[in-house]
Amino acid sequence: QVQLVESGGGLVQPGGSLRLSCAASGSIFSINSMGWYRQAPGKQRELVARITNSHNTNYADSVKGRFTISRDNAKNTVFLQMNSLKPEDTAVYYCNANIRPTVFRVNDYWGQGTQVTVSS
Repeated sequence: QVQLVESGGGLVQPGGSLRLSCAASGSIFSINSMGWYRQAPGKQRELVARITNSHNTNYADSVKGRFTISRDNAKNTVFLQMNSLKPEDTAVYYCNANIRPTVFRVNDYWGQGTQVTVSS
């Protein structure tokens, strides 16, 4: 009964900013890592950014210096601050979390996706 809910997507002008949020809820024993992936039309889904429970981060080369991932462990929430947005950032963004729902299991969970469109 783990659910990820994203928010914050929308339409933005090139050079603008958006802040995505993803909250995990349900039966959660612990969260190992949370991240953001994106998929543009005709392209493979790719990792955008990921953050571990020790706050180590990694980013796709295409977003380094522009995007920042952060995490509020108390709220089981991950954020993606997206600055200096480019048209090539247009994609459906998916929240992902590697979660131990019980002491016995580890599973990957996905949000429903949120559309980010960067266009003038």
